Amino acid sequence: MISMIVGLFLWKHKCSKVILRPIINLLTLPFNSLLNKSFTGRDRRYQALEQQLLILQDSLDKAPIGYLLLDEENQLLWCNEQARKLLSIDDRWQPGTTRFLLELVRSYELDRLVEETHRTKINQTREWNFYPSNYNLTAKNTLNSKTAIPLKGFAVPLDSDRVAVFLENRQSFVELSQSRDRAFSDLAHEFRTPLTAIGLVAETLQKRLKDPESKWLERVLTEIDRLMHLIQDWLEITQIQENPLQNLNYDALDLPELIFSVWMTLKPIAKQKEVKLASLGLDKLEIQGDRARLTQVFLNILDNAIKHSPERGTIEIEIRRISREIDERADSSDSLEYVQIDIIDSGPGFSKLDLPHVFDRLYRGDPSRVRENSSTTPQPQDSQSTKCDRTSGSGLGLALVREIVKAHCGLIEARNHPKTGGAWLQVLLPIDKFERDPTIEK
Repeated sequence: MISMIVGLFLWKHKCSKVILRPIINLLTLPFNSLLNKSFTGRDRRYQALEQQLLILQDSLDKAPIGYLLLDEENQLLWCNEQARKLLSIDDRWQPGTTRFLLELVRSYELDRLVEETHRTKINQTREWNFYPSNYNLTAKNTLNSKTAIPLKGFAVPLDSDRVAVFLENRQSFVELSQSRDRAFSDLAHEFRTPLTAIGLVAETLQKRLKDPESKWLERVLTEIDRLMHLIQDWLEITQIQENPLQNLNYDALDLPELIFSVWMTLKPIAKQKEVKLASLGLDKLEIQGDRARLTQVFLNILDNAIKHSPERGTIEIEIRRISREIDERADSSDSLEYVQIDIIDSGPGFSKLDLPHVFDRLYRGDPSRVRENSSTTPQPQDSQSTKCDRTSGSGLGLALVREIVKAHCGLIEARNHPKTGGAWLQVLLPIDKFERDPTIEK
């Protein structure tokens, strides 16, 4: 009996397999086909994307500008051939590997550019002179200007907290600019003789004339004097650019005392507007520098600060000592001692559109953005319509300031203070004298 039941069960099972097999085959055939087509389509799309990536990398590799791709930890994910040449990136990095950018490139300005892009999540631009890490540093405070590469960096935030950096070699632009400046300097030098002659004639006529004609000649003499100062400033900028060593007379000087002395010179002007000086930080700090040139620097800065401060305003000056690594000049962990001077006025600050150009020669802001400093209320930094035109003078004061600071191997930056909205000029000067090799051309 049991054998009959088992036999019947096996017979039914065999019959069910015979019946169900065609049905299962019929159902699984389209599914397998669709699955195979899906995998095939995915592979094709992957190959197409991989091909596009290779084309993009090949295009970037042949581009005339440098390109760097960094992750959230500032590790170099990829760079093109031009970036490797500009930044002297050696074989320690190869495509497909990751290394920290600081291990490969010692550049303080590049690090700041990337960090600022990570922090703000907006595009950033910066210009600087890059000193390759293989530079032969013969002494701790010696710079060889011939090895410097003028670079302009554009940093763009990407997804996953990555940053792309585009690098432009500005050497051809610098050479063109130097050629233009030399032409203007030659022309300015030729203007001095006829202007001097015109001034002498005007002075002689003024003695023989009475009012109102005498007043007209007084105005002519004032304009002649302004042109002579303009020419002198231009020639000084060019001389300092071309021969910083020959145009600087280094001496030991107390920087806070020098700045206070400049303020006392300008105090009669400040007293007219009841502008006060608030001094913070060090009261005494000796550095090596050119006293006359640094006096020019702070005369220009403080004069501008007084001019653009409101009635009964305050100008803040903070002097402090800092250390800075020689990361952009040598493959070394050594640091240099600097003095940092922050000068902040209580005016409306720089126009947002003018701010990148305040140190350019003969740059003058758009007159449509000029506003009288009648209010002592700090204005928002991004309010362009309320900014005062700080570049309405000759356009050479801050340009001369920058060249003197650069001749001392220092840095100067202009911005608006985030809290007060006033103009904020930050000057960085080395405490010890830098030596450049005078036999090497700039």
